Amino acid sequence: MSPNIPKIGLALGGGGAKGLAHLAMLEVFDDLNIKPHCIAGTSIGAIMGALYASGLKASQIREGVQRMVISRGDSFKEALKKKDVLKWIQFMDLEFKGHAFFKGDRFIDFLFSAMHIKTFEDLDIPLRIVATDFWASEQVVLESGDLLPAVKASMGLPGVFTPVTLNGRVLIDGGGVNPVPHDLLLDCDLVIAIDVMGTPKEESTKMPYLFRAVLTTFDIMQNSIIKEKLIKNPPHIYIKPQIQGVDILDFYKADDIYVQAAPAQKALREQLTQVLSL
Repeated sequence: MSPNIPKIGLALGGGGAKGLAHLAMLEVFDDLNIKPHCIAGTSIGAIMGALYASGLKASQIREGVQRMVISRGDSFKEALKKKDVLKWIQFMDLEFKGHAFFKGDRFIDFLFSAMHIKTFEDLDIPLRIVATDFWASEQVVLESGDLLPAVKASMGLPGVFTPVTLNGRVLIDGGGVNPVPHDLLLDCDLVIAIDVMGTPKEESTKMPYLFRAVLTTFDIMQNSIIKEKLIKNPPHIYIKPQIQGVDILDFYKADDIYVQAAPAQKALREQLTQVLSL
C-alpha cells in the first residue's frame, strides 16, 4: 500500500441475503485500486469478507453468486431447467435434529469452492470474524486457525442455521453481539462500516407471521446494538444501503439488491475519493 494511503479498516455487517450489497461496495475498492489493511465481518459480512480477503475480486465473487441463484424474471419452471438450481438443493442440507433448518456445511463449501484457502493465516488480508458464545452471552472474535468453521459460526442465525461447536464453545450468529464490527478496527487509521440491515417496509397494520416476527425481532435488536456502537465508536465512513423487501434467504433477489445498493455504492466512492484525495 502506498505510504500516502492510510491503513483502512473495513467492517462488513450482517443481514442475510441483503449482504450481497457488500459486493457493490467491494467493487469500489477494486475500481479505486485500494486494498483494506484489515477486514472485520459478521454473518454474511464474514462470508463476503473471507472471500474478498482471500484475494478474489468483487466481480469474481459476484459471478459465483450469479451461478448459484435464480435470476430475476425466471419462472420457477424455467429455473428448474437450470443445472445450477441443483446446487441450491445440494447446499440446503436439512437438519432434522431440531437445532435449525439448515446445517450450512454445503452452503459454505459451495461459496468457498474457488478459494482454496483453509486458514486465517493463508488470507491475503487479515480478517476478524465475530460470533456469539451462546451460553456465555458474549462476543467471540475469531482471527486465527481454521477459517470455514469460524465463518459458519458467525452465520449461525438461531433457528435457521445450526450452531457451531468451536474451541469448547457453542457459537451462533455474531449479529447477536456486534452486527457491524467497526469497533474491532480501532487500530486502523480510517474505519469504514458497511451496514446492510436495510430498512423495513411500511406495513404498520399488517400482522406478521411467526417466522417474520422472529426475524424482525432479531433485526430490531441488531439495529439497537448498531446505534449504540455508532455513538460510542463512530467510524470515519458509515454506509447503509437502503434495501427493502429482502428476507434472509432471498439470494435469488440478487439483481434487485445490486440495484438498491447503487446509491450507497456511489456515496462510498465519493467519500473515499474525497478522504483519500484520489
